[in-house]
Amino acid sequence: MNRLIATIGFCAMFTSAQAADYALVHAGRLLAKPGEAVTENQTVVIKDGMVERVADGFIDESAVGAGDDDQVIIHDLGDYFVMPGLIDGHVHITHENNPNGRLDRVQMSGADLAIKGAGYAHTTLMAGFTTVRDVGAGSSDAIFALRDGIERGDVVGSRIFASGATISVTGGHGDGTQGYTDEIGHILHSKGVCDGAGECRKAVRDQVRRGADHIKLTATGGVLSNTAAGLEQQFFDDELEAIMDSAHAMGRRVTAHAHGVNGINAALEAGVDSIEHGTYLDKDSIRLFKKNGAFLVPTILAGVTVAEWANDPNSHLLPPQRVKAAKAGPAMIDMARRAHNGGVKIAFGTDSGVSKHGDNAREFGLMVEAGMTPMEAIHAATVNGAANLNKSDLLGTLEPGKFGDLVAVKGDPLSDIKELEDIDFVMKEGVAYKKK
Repeated sequence: MNRLIATIGFCAMFTSAQAADYALVHAGRLLAKPGEAVTENQTVVIKDGMVERVADGFIDESAVGAGDDDQVIIHDLGDYFVMPGLIDGHVHITHENNPNGRLDRVQMSGADLAIKGAGYAHTTLMAGFTTVRDVGAGSSDAIFALRDGIERGDVVGSRIFASGATISVTGGHGDGTQGYTDEIGHILHSKGVCDGAGECRKAVRDQVRRGADHIKLTATGGVLSNTAAGLEQQFFDDELEAIMDSAHAMGRRVTAHAHGVNGINAALEAGVDSIEHGTYLDKDSIRLFKKNGAFLVPTILAGVTVAEWANDPNSHLLPPQRVKAAKAGPAMIDMARRAHNGGVKIAFGTDSGVSKHGDNAREFGLMVEAGMTPMEAIHAATVNGAANLNKSDLLGTLEPGKFGDLVAVKGDPLSDIKELEDIDFVMKEGVAYKKK
């Protein structure tokens, strides 16, 4: 008999993650479906990386029908609060904002960025975020290689859904060549930059060809682009419609970076599936969100972060960035509060890469500060996070047929949401990567 049965508590540490045919997670308190009641003394049965069932009580290998050669690992979380793996719907996993960022763009290759991203993806997984949506990379080669390497098991990190190059107008947020010489700008020019409906269709189709899981566009100006072009609409309406139609025709959801209200509403009118940031949304925006069933990803942490930089005279912000950060950053908590009160569907997202990777869970406290309950904030990072990715069949809850992704904390995040800032246990597809 080759079966290995191991009870793994928190008295021992392992230098490498262990895979098994069966993983049995004994959960003292279990939030299997955020938004529903917490249950006690349950076992999450994971077979070949997928949830097989949730059983009452703490069962052992004899109750799962394991074969003689099957390996079974039991994880004792009887004193812990267990819930689905978290989903961050807005990250930039291959970089992190720093004073040398503009220099990095001309000194670091796509391979360099992929290696940096591997480190950030590992850090993010250890913070409890088993899945992330990357919404724009400096190098499409880097993000697609990293995504695929994690999927193959070559790299340990959060599961990635990637957009590749951001669809942007010439000189707009996402162009990224502002302030460089023309010679350098030509080298840095992104294939996502387009002008006119025809070019925009081609740009979308090219990202799908490259392997994009979704399409990201910049409907308005942005805080951290090095240009005094404001935060309002930058694509024309026909261009927005061309982007939506082309992406949807090829089975891809579309999300729009949008701060200014005209850009928010124009993107919603054109049929966008989600809005990132949403800083200056108004009553019409809320109506359109609800009419279309679109998600808002408020990225409050990004607003707090850039506001802190704007107030620091020694920060690395360039003059155009500082002006925009001082204006937009402080507005984002109130925006999230108004959207929540208006009944907009909210999905969790941080804009990590602006803030530090691994600090993603700070967003939870800010969401609660904006008026959400802890359960609503968790729901945004699980159930809504999965729906925003169009992956509710695989993610967001601990139910049969879904990925065996879960996290655990010692305390009760429904009483103190900041418990999620210090995750004690992380499992992805039945493999435990973090154990305290």
